[in-house]
Amino acid sequence: MSGYRLPSGGQIDRARPFLFSFDGRAYAGFEGDTLASALLANGVDVVGRSFKYHRPRGLFGAGAEEPNAVVQLESGSRLSPNRVATEIPLYDGLVARSVNAWPSLDFDFYAVNDRLSQVLPAGFYYKTFMWPHWHLFEGAIRNAAGLGTAPTFPDLDRYQHRFAYCDVLVVGAGPAGLSAAREAADGGAKVLLVEAEPQLGGSALWAQRSPDLEREIADLNALAKLTILTRTTAFGYYDHNLVAAVEHRATGERLWKIRADEVVVATGALERPLVFPGNDVPGVMLASAVQRYAHGFGVAAGQRAVLFGNNDGLADYEAQFAAAGIEVAAVLDSRRGEAVLGVSGRKRVRAVRTNQGDIACDLLAVSGGWSPVVHLFSQSGGSIGFCEKRQMFVPDRSVQAVRCVGGAAGDFDLDTRPWYSEADGKAFVDLANDVTAADVRLAARENYASVEHLKRYTTLGMGPDQGKTSNVNGLMLMGDATGRAPGEVGTTRFRPPYTPVSFGAIAGARTGELVRPRKFLPAHRWHEGRGAVFEDYGWQRPEAYPQPGESIDTAAQREARAVRAGVGLFDGSPLGKIEVWGRDAGRFLDFIYVGTVSTLKPGRIRYGLMLDENGIIIDDGVTIRLAQDRFLLHTTSAGAERISAMLDEWLQCEFPDWDVCVLDRTLQWGTLTLSGPQAVPAARSLGLPLDDLPHMRFREARLGDVPARIARVSYSGEPTLEISVPARYTTALLDTAAALPGAVPYGIAALEMLRIEKGYVHVGADTDGTTTPDDIGMGDAIARKASDFVGRRSLLRPAEAGNDRFQLVGLESAEVLTIGAHVMEAKAAPSRSGGFVTSACYSPTLDRPVALARLRNGRARMGEIVRLFDLGRTCEARIVPPCFVDPEGARLHG
Repeated sequence: MSGYRLPSGGQIDRARPFLFSFDGRAYAGFEGDTLASALLANGVDVVGRSFKYHRPRGLFGAGAEEPNAVVQLESGSRLSPNRVATEIPLYDGLVARSVNAWPSLDFDFYAVNDRLSQVLPAGFYYKTFMWPHWHLFEGAIRNAAGLGTAPTFPDLDRYQHRFAYCDVLVVGAGPAGLSAAREAADGGAKVLLVEAEPQLGGSALWAQRSPDLEREIADLNALAKLTILTRTTAFGYYDHNLVAAVEHRATGERLWKIRADEVVVATGALERPLVFPGNDVPGVMLASAVQRYAHGFGVAAGQRAVLFGNNDGLADYEAQFAAAGIEVAAVLDSRRGEAVLGVSGRKRVRAVRTNQGDIACDLLAVSGGWSPVVHLFSQSGGSIGFCEKRQMFVPDRSVQAVRCVGGAAGDFDLDTRPWYSEADGKAFVDLANDVTAADVRLAARENYASVEHLKRYTTLGMGPDQGKTSNVNGLMLMGDATGRAPGEVGTTRFRPPYTPVSFGAIAGARTGELVRPRKFLPAHRWHEGRGAVFEDYGWQRPEAYPQPGESIDTAAQREARAVRAGVGLFDGSPLGKIEVWGRDAGRFLDFIYVGTVSTLKPGRIRYGLMLDENGIIIDDGVTIRLAQDRFLLHTTSAGAERISAMLDEWLQCEFPDWDVCVLDRTLQWGTLTLSGPQAVPAARSLGLPLDDLPHMRFREARLGDVPARIARVSYSGEPTLEISVPARYTTALLDTAAALPGAVPYGIAALEMLRIEKGYVHVGADTDGTTTPDDIGMGDAIARKASDFVGRRSLLRPAEAGNDRFQLVGLESAEVLTIGAHVMEAKAAPSRSGGFVTSACYSPTLDRPVALARLRNGRARMGEIVRLFDLGRTCEARIVPPCFVDPEGARLHG
């Protein structure tokens, strides 16, 4: 006999029937059912195959603890893989399919693994498939691995992110949670109550229903300072009392990020199974799940049950089962020496073998004690301790403003005694990952006795259920095998999420074009009108302005020559513009930059490098002193947002008492760069006051009624003026400048040629995650600076000062070198790399190829001929200083 629908009872609406299908067969259920309860009501015994041995598996739990019933939901754009049937509300037309079974759930080819289990113990994958080569087995293993099928169509559901603040967040709306929420709200606190189920009440709905429950819930709903979110699972607890929760809605999901002054965890407890041979046969279920299906959904999990447990709850279960119409054939209590030795049946329980004799039944309900749901408490940083009296891990010391109540605090008065079967046969500890008691004992024999090693060696607790029913039994078994108490074995840190969270919920609205919204220059249409070809550099920026018949490279060559000969117009609006001000601004920037900023006079400009804590270059640019207590930081275009966030982090975390403010003004100002020998006369013709404005000086002025900022800096080696105006005036400024005689707009490609000719570093191209200031020839700034700065201590490590480091040099060659080509230290490949090309182009000024590279001990090797290798091709180049054009800087100051 399988499960069936009871004639009455349950929190379902029998007036609203739903049709659904599972593995192509049609079934019926009611509103209020879950997919699991509806399958059980229709007598479906086998709902899945186990992960490793592909054994038939039936429903085991009734909530988030369910390890077996993982299904594929819907198809096409509605496809949702690896969903747990116990957490899927039934709806009309639902289509679900089983996973991890081929060709069908009834006949699974991979069930042969069960017969090969002797050669597939825990950790077998670390010891096999190594000879003669892993790739011989890789295809078959990958084909057998995994559970569901990832969707390939666009997701039609809607996802949102919401933020909330409350005085008290109560997680869980069972009896303890309702009481805590009421108490806090009555005290005047702003309370947010989140509950994973559609209804409030928790275990009171199906275990010991309070006659006053409906009135209590109605009173709570009437409280003005109480907000209730149902079908909302709190899955992660982070620093500063930040709790993340996902709300399941009819049209999609909503991710909540909740800040609370205090968090009350009222998440209850999960019943533990018992470990004995055959405890995975369909029809073996948690006693609490049988109770919940009967009283919560009006479904009997079987007709004739055996109840087996190790605690005081057995008598109550016996009464509850009988009240639901389930015959209880026997009650076995391990504390009286009674034990289950095995189970008869493969796809459904037929009988139970006990030390008292065989008992015919179709349902075996087990109760091995309770485990408080301490996941959120542990994620908050709280410690967990083991209670010997109640045989459970309970919350101990908290480090944030959080407390556990009710079942989550271990508030039970049950006499529970541990029990493990000594009988032969597969006794499963982790049903989700097919981890047996023998696997745990094998880990102990092979000295994987640490709780972290046990988890990874056996995969205990690493399945979709994250060990909700298996971890504690596994830890107790390890303690038994190694002579340690469970408290000495300990637990792993519970990691988010508590239950699986969809990628859609995490991403929210940030999909497609919104993942990384395209940024357009204030004068984007102006560039379009002049034939610009755009590339994505974080911003949509002109690569070049090709004329008819020109390629991008030909256009860039022409534009670069125009800059060297006359005047070029470049839109530098994405240039980072971060304002830093306050009494301690200079001191703060001295700490951020390698160089000293506080000695800079107003109106002066200084180049500087920024490092991370490891002494690695992360950005460069110039700093302008606007006033005694105000600075303007010009960062790289790609680094503006990142550097602004970094400055804020340093201030908030390390210097909260310093008088410093940071504001990213990049989007508020548009920037026109005039570069070339005629740049200064051209700027004067625009009406800008440029008298006494040499290189590395700054001035604020006006263009008519428009405020302007003028910086005399250069990234091309030519006299250059960066003119910034409010962003809305950028197009008008470009129109005016384009009318100047000989003015030529140029793009990123030409700018790259100009800066390579000059030997200027492009952070991220000529540097990587190992590059220090000395590697690019700027080590003197470190020696000159006495005060501390970010990364200084790391630069004192011996490895940062050796001759073995890759240093910036120039390369001359007969052909344009490939970026990424490696310098060979041997005469032929394969060879140890002696460095690599970082930037290369054909110089329009010198009419020959030039390149920048970082080579091992490069500065000491000037004039040396090296061989380069790239994709099978080799060529030669000569090491030269990295500056190819105007090394004296005469043009720059012209």
